[in-house]
Amino acid sequence: MTAARSAKAQAIGPDWELDYYSRPILEPDGKKRWELLICSTPAVGEDGSSQQEGFRWAKACPAGSVNSLWLRESLEEALAAADAEGYAPPRRLRCWRASMRTMVQRAAEGLGLELIPSRRTYALVGWLQQRERDVYPLEEGYMAGPLAPPPQAVRPVPVPLPEAARGDSWAWASLPVAALAGASGWETGFSGLVPVPAVADPEASVPGLRLFSASRALALAGWLAGLEPVRLEIVGPQLVLEAGLEDRWLLATLPEEEAEAALEAFRAARERAGGLQFIAVQSRQSDQRFEGFWLLRDLPDG
Repeated sequence: MTAARSAKAQAIGPDWELDYYSRPILEPDGKKRWELLICSTPAVGEDGSSQQEGFRWAKACPAGSVNSLWLRESLEEALAAADAEGYAPPRRLRCWRASMRTMVQRAAEGLGLELIPSRRTYALVGWLQQRERDVYPLEEGYMAGPLAPPPQAVRPVPVPLPEAARGDSWAWASLPVAALAGASGWETGFSGLVPVPAVADPEASVPGLRLFSASRALALAGWLAGLEPVRLEIVGPQLVLEAGLEDRWLLATLPEEEAEAALEAFRAARERAGGLQFIAVQSRQSDQRFEGFWLLRDLPDG
């Protein structure tokens, strides 16, 4: 093996976001079309935009072939296609459908891919929405209806954060979109950035939280990173962090006026900032360094 080929084999590319599910199209046999979609999580450039187009791969699956064996063989095809296009293989797969988690897990076993159950699949959701808007309606047998992601039938009751994950204090914060576009250059321990949506107004205010812990900031940031934080929401007087596939964590119970103001800030961010939100973890309010920083997006559930 040449040195260049060996280096390529050892390189690890961006995570992949995966969806394997039925689509709103009836095939001639009367069964719904199934489809595997894979895209790489985009890297974030210094200006907050995606650094490159990234890997995308789609394959239709006959309804009678929906199983982990078909999915494993297709993952192998996708890995080969990515290699042929010059993309290094991923280490992790993110899958946001709870109903498909076991099948994806079985298919990924032995391929060197770690499954991360997560709704931090913003690039994939955007691609699905684009296909629902521009691709599927043109297909024969198309059935109108919501596509991605489907609403949860029963939303779990939010549970309080464990004691070890609570900071000493927290505060509301806001930053303009233009400032968040430079987040890739900030001094950060744990981080999870997403490209700034092209539709976002650079002057729009993005709401967020700053969590402070004088002695455990880095540990708190590491714990949050493992949660796969998705979005913040206000439910009545409760401030809730949605994470993972269906986890909901109660961060605080707010006074009525404060809850109403926060709800309005989140609504404005959806309209002007592409749904951007953020969570920052720091030791002290005066610190310039972030022990953890995540950009989140409040995307529609259906």
